[in-house]
Amino acid sequence: MEPQQRSPLLEVKGNLELKRPLVKAPSRLPLPGSRFKRGLDQMEDVLEPEKKRTRGLGTATKFTSSHPRAPAITTVPQAQGQTTAPKVPKKTGPRCSTAVVTVLKNQKPGPAVPAQKPGTAAPPKLGGKKPSKRPAWDLKGQLCDLNAELKCCRERTQTLDQENQQLRVQLREAQQQATALGAERRTLEGELTRVRAQAEQGQQELGNLSARVLELEERLGTQEGLVQELQKEQLELQEERRELATRLEEQERRLQASEAALSGSQAEVASLRQEAAAQAALLAERGERLHGLEMERRRLHNQLQELKGNIRVFCRVRPVLPGEPTPPPGFLLFPSGPGGPSDPPTHLSLFRSDERRGTLSGVPAPPTRHDFSFDRVFPPGSGQDEVFEEIAMLVQSALDGYPVCIFAYGQTGSGKTFTMEGGPGGDPQVEGLIPRALRHLFSVAQELSGQGWTYSFVASYVEIYNETVRDLLAPGTRKGQGGECEIRRAGPGSEELTVTNARYIPVSCEKEVEALLHLARQNRAVARTAQNERSSRSHSVFQLQISGEHAGRGLQCGAPLNLVDLAGSERLDPGLALGPGERERLRETQAINSSLSTLGLVIMALSNKESHVPYRNSKLTYLLQNSLGGSAKMLMFVNISPLEENVSESLNSLRFASKVNQCVIGTAQANRK
Repeated sequence: MEPQQRSPLLEVKGNLELKRPLVKAPSRLPLPGSRFKRGLDQMEDVLEPEKKRTRGLGTATKFTSSHPRAPAITTVPQAQGQTTAPKVPKKTGPRCSTAVVTVLKNQKPGPAVPAQKPGTAAPPKLGGKKPSKRPAWDLKGQLCDLNAELKCCRERTQTLDQENQQLRVQLREAQQQATALGAERRTLEGELTRVRAQAEQGQQELGNLSARVLELEERLGTQEGLVQELQKEQLELQEERRELATRLEEQERRLQASEAALSGSQAEVASLRQEAAAQAALLAERGERLHGLEMERRRLHNQLQELKGNIRVFCRVRPVLPGEPTPPPGFLLFPSGPGGPSDPPTHLSLFRSDERRGTLSGVPAPPTRHDFSFDRVFPPGSGQDEVFEEIAMLVQSALDGYPVCIFAYGQTGSGKTFTMEGGPGGDPQVEGLIPRALRHLFSVAQELSGQGWTYSFVASYVEIYNETVRDLLAPGTRKGQGGECEIRRAGPGSEELTVTNARYIPVSCEKEVEALLHLARQNRAVARTAQNERSSRSHSVFQLQISGEHAGRGLQCGAPLNLVDLAGSERLDPGLALGPGERERLRETQAINSSLSTLGLVIMALSNKESHVPYRNSKLTYLLQNSLGGSAKMLMFVNISPLEENVSESLNSLRFASKVNQCVIGTAQANRK
């Protein structure tokens, strides 16, 4: 049996599905002449011994030379038990030979059978018994076998023709299907072109992936010779591409989520913008209100300071130092205020006993009581922070545009320098009014910057010694001895006074102020006196020029803050023997007392609203004249000693301070532009 072969139509369909070229099925039609030629050769081999035998007998069998040789006759299997009798071959004419050739031509060629040697039996064809081999001379039997085989071949030819017709019909259907598939293929190619265009647009959006792919393609182009490495790299790139595709999908999902979040955020931003606009309007309204409140605060603050008095006097009693005698009980009394012990003291009682006075009976006279009233009295236990708390609001007035002047007055050794500058060593607990005031100003200026105010501070520090002005901030070898400084107006028509040859240094922090104070302490004129080992023999004036500006509203304000440490106020003893050193101290004392007297006269003239105020009688009052007038606020600390031996000087200081406390200066006005 022939093996079952695949239908050509199925192969055509399979090839079209797999997009492979159409492969024709192997044809079942016989190859012309192949088996026939091979059969003639076999026939000649079979007939060859018979020819030899017939030659020997003298008889010859002739074949027509114009026809090809007949193939070897294939034996036809006989029925079981039947034997084939040898027959004498009959002589056939040309007609018989022609019939044989015709049969052989119409016979379907079979598989090539190898030629067999004479005398050997043919192999069984249909699986039955081996048929007996016909002798070569049995041409009739062989012809019968060929006829039977020709019949079978005709039947097979008819079957193959039918199958060929079916295959041609299937081929036409396959060709029609291929034509339809070609049209569909062209349609799909157009769709593929459009999809590729979309893919190119999508590739432009994939910036990072495209850059990576381009980089990999460039690398792939430069390494064409390394096929194995490229294959490995290609596998890696494919894996990476899958990872990138996965990441891309993840990024797309995240992008979608981000777009959704962005949509929500945009809506929220729109809402926030509306809210911000409302807040901006509200903020502008509150800014206007805050500015109005700030102006109202300044007005009320100034009104409060005026109610307290534009000239105020505080009395401060220093504590007893180690090594000094303890004063007798009841020497100094601090009566409570109207509110009781919780009310800050404002009165001071000093008891003085005079041994030279006596009664008629010889008994010593009782001590004399002297009562004084001030705006505030600080007992010996008061600290520096408590003292500054009372003047903090006054320092605030300087920032608001009102000139402020604070004096420390008293005899030598009463604690004036300690009150103004503080003690040595940099202990924050004993800092004086100058560093504390500047720290307060810097802090408040920083707070007001949020409201649009910008402040600048310029400091100077001079001393007036024997009616000579000297710069305490002179650097290098000058040490305050660099020559006399003159007080001049800043310009033609200007009311502002400046000191020539003096340094004006911008300051913005506490460390800069500490450096200035340290330099001033080294340059200040001091000497030993009968009252103090190291006494200040000059008036020191620390001036801070404050300038403020509100650019948004076009407002400006400026005012000076003057912190003055006056020299010791001692009376002259006429019976004192004068040596060379004492004469120098005498001249210093005379200059000090003269300037202090002029200060008292200026304050009295301002209080009495006199037409002429003697500012020029002293360098001190001339320098401070812009901070002593009706637009200024003044505070005087009268410092006294708690010792009984200094009672006379303490009384003189208290009496001078009481006169100043009784003076009233007109309403202050802010220095605004």
